[in-house]
Amino acid sequence: MKLVKDNDNKIIETNKVSDKEAEEAFKTILSWMGEDPTREGLLETPKRVVKAFKEYFSGYKEDPNKILEKTFGDVDGYDDMVIQKNISVQSHCEHHMAPIIGKAHVAYIPNKRVVGLSKLARVVEVFSKRLQTQERLTMQIAKTLMESLDAKGVAVTIDSTHQCMTMRGIKKEQASTVTNYYLGQFKEDLSYQNRYLRFISITKD
Repeated sequence: MKLVKDNDNKIIETNKVSDKEAEEAFKTILSWMGEDPTREGLLETPKRVVKAFKEYFSGYKEDPNKILEKTFGDVDGYDDMVIQKNISVQSHCEHHMAPIIGKAHVAYIPNKRVVGLSKLARVVEVFSKRLQTQERLTMQIAKTLMESLDAKGVAVTIDSTHQCMTMRGIKKEQASTVTNYYLGQFKEDLSYQNRYLRFISITKD
């Protein structure tokens, strides 16, 4: 039995599955599809898929709170919003395990201390590399930034396409989904929301 953290950082028990067992499972799926897993072109496919899945879902092995532990106070009292736009998002929906591809915009209002800019993108990455719904993903990023940074406010927007509805099912290729989540001053003061939304809508010429 192995102890791991789930999407809400709760400790749960799970059975450890070996790479070999996972490869055998993918061989079974290939057979179920109607393929021959012993033919030359597919001999290494299960191993490649396991390697790819380790990358797709690497977020289960990372703690986003640790990413935000190091902050900086030497910012001459800067207390306005910090916005990072157009952070690429590659995730997978938990219902069909189909890709979610899009962009995230993140903003926070510092409380005396700021965090390295790359850390904002890293938090997005950690939560994205798990099976997700876009709504939960948006909230997890916002709540983690708010709590770990003791921020005065946080805003998160995700705009993405879901291949579970562009490649299958209803097959609406141009459909995109936008989710927003606001905490602190962004939720309480519409002027902050409006400024944030204006900033993330500005495009470079």
